Amino acid sequence: MNNLVISLKDVWKTYRTGVIELTALKGIHLDIAAGEFTAIMGPSGSGKSTLMNIIGCLDQKDAGEYLLNGSDVKNMNQNDLALLRNQEIGFVFQSFNLLPKLTLLENVELPMVYAAVKRKERTERAMNALDSVGLHQWTEHRPNEVSGGQKQRAAIARAMVMKPALLMADEPTGNLDSQSSKEIMRVFQELNRMGTTIVVITHEPAIAAYASRVLQVVDGQIVSDTVHSSAAEKKQSVTEKKQSAAETKQSAG
Repeated sequence: MNNLVISLKDVWKTYRTGVIELTALKGIHLDIAAGEFTAIMGPSGSGKSTLMNIIGCLDQKDAGEYLLNGSDVKNMNQNDLALLRNQEIGFVFQSFNLLPKLTLLENVELPMVYAAVKRKERTERAMNALDSVGLHQWTEHRPNEVSGGQKQRAAIARAMVMKPALLMADEPTGNLDSQSSKEIMRVFQELNRMGTTIVVITHEPAIAAYASRVLQVVDGQIVSDTVHSSAAEKKQSVTEKKQSAAETKQSAG
């Protein structure tokens, strides 16, 4: 497969506490191409969070091969990995992880501060990112002045502002009500339609349904890999068919 953003081959991960060993990942093989929208599901203790941490370069595998956007992470030191995370991966977390004393604009600018982007360019790119998620009028507000859904939109803008190869979201709707959850997942779908590669970790089938590919992880192994049309695409298709039928009927009449 060409243009792979993620390529895992025979990846293993074992955690050791004293004499106790827990093998969290058991020979994982996984390829995710550029532009895919993938959901990873599994019960608590299944290994999905460990898989996310390996993919996101937040933890190291014990064995196997991992290429992120063509780069082998095997021999990278902590500084290299930090740079890789800053430039190649955008993270969205359940708890938003916004700094409370900073405005939404300043929060979105943070990855560019670490990357030494000049102030004028930082502000322009952060404004554009916030505008793209519908927060143009909220840029000078602090996190405690906006809703949970708006916080997550700001977190998405922050994750995307460095134009990463991969956007990773860990239970991104876990702290949101159902309506806000739908709105956030539609934001992800729109980003994906524009070409962003997205991996969402979730335990909710309704959230996974927004993705076009769903992986099930059980006992450290991928037990199913299903490709399907997303829920929104199906809904849009049904709507278009209804409109087409109505237009045909009207024309015939």
